Amino acid sequence: MAEDESAEAAAEEGAAGGVDYAARATDILGFSRWWQIAAAAGMMAAVSPYQYVWSSIEQPLANSLDIALPALGAVFSFYVVFQSLSQFPAGKWRDSRGPGTLTFLAAILAGGGYIGLAYATSLWQLYLLYSLGAVGVGIVYTVAVNTAVKWFPDRTGLTTGVGTMAFAAGSALVVPYVRANATVAGYGDVLRNIGIGILLVTLVGSFLLRDPPKDWLDRTDDADGGDGDEGLAASIRGRDYSTREMLSTWQFWLLYAMFIAMASADLLVIANVVRFAENFGLAALIATLSATLLPIAAGVSRLILGEATDRFSRKRVMAGSFLLAGLFRVGLVAAGEAGNGAVFVAFVLGAMFFSSPLYVYFPSLLADYYGSANSSGNYAVLYTAKVGGGVFSGTVAGYLVATLGWTPTFALGGALAVAAGLAVFVLRPPSGSGLEAAESAAAD
Repeated sequence: MAEDESAEAAAEEGAAGGVDYAARATDILGFSRWWQIAAAAGMMAAVSPYQYVWSSIEQPLANSLDIALPALGAVFSFYVVFQSLSQFPAGKWRDSRGPGTLTFLAAILAGGGYIGLAYATSLWQLYLLYSLGAVGVGIVYTVAVNTAVKWFPDRTGLTTGVGTMAFAAGSALVVPYVRANATVAGYGDVLRNIGIGILLVTLVGSFLLRDPPKDWLDRTDDADGGDGDEGLAASIRGRDYSTREMLSTWQFWLLYAMFIAMASADLLVIANVVRFAENFGLAALIATLSATLLPIAAGVSRLILGEATDRFSRKRVMAGSFLLAGLFRVGLVAAGEAGNGAVFVAFVLGAMFFSSPLYVYFPSLLADYYGSANSSGNYAVLYTAKVGGGVFSGTVAGYLVATLGWTPTFALGGALAVAAGLAVFVLRPPSGSGLEAAESAAAD
């Protein structure tokens, strides 16, 4: 209850003893800070086809270019590797120089990459174009998530949820169009049109985004009194951690292992849900519904559960979410084996609803533990754990399916999610973060 009341007090910016961050932001920007979130969310929605439409364009590409599906599985693995690894240099640049130039470059890479796919004639060209586009997606992702962290220290869970929701749910508008038109003859036009949309939206965002001054969170209004707010980032209460300092704490490495496990479970469903449904002989409508509704469930959950982490214990919400994600994956396998299409779709939605908020939980908790001043660079380092998830969901999953079959492979994804949920109970704030006393009080 104490933690819930603290979060509600933070939402009422300007309450007694608090800091009115909304007013400070308006003074700096000349307009509401929510427009920064709107721009970030628009960019995230624009680049989302790279991750969430792949399972729908994979087969037409394979048929048109006469490429085996296992070889195309490596395209998605390359995407995850480059999208993840690009975020650290992009994050460091953004923390020191701002988002403008970076997001302009991202527009060229992400938009141009998808347009280029329409003209690809060989496998190596697919690898190259999707990887270049992935760098653009990585830039957009780190800029968008950390725009929320920097402008909303008081509503980090909700605002990172808005951006990551857009990344997931934005592609729901595109999947039906792709599934209806991405034939061997027509997929080129589909890819070109999507690429143009990515380019235009991201270019607009690059001109709108900006960062707050580095000293804007300094308390100069006697706001340090009272018990403090457990929902606020640690940088408001105490010192910020550099990336090197963060890497010296055991908490970071546990978070890293948890991220690998959850990204593996999450991406396994995203990248393979269509083929998984087809493997059980489910109707084409079931595969289409799963691919269409999956990003909606993923997006809505990030908003709902992101807000929940601002109002309740981040760790408790996180643990429950990951455990349920694992259980729904086990149910997904059972529904497929039973040939029940309706239940299969329901379990796809449940599995994604509880696993996808990992992209909200981790940046919020990282900002709590290590501060927001270096949030872009710090989260970019943690985000490299997604590489492990990408390799598992693409190359490793392809091998496991070929040797063991779909059922053990997806069951393993469920086990990884459960393991991550149990690991949450071991986490505690690093010494010096300013959260130790607050978390102890909340536990009491």
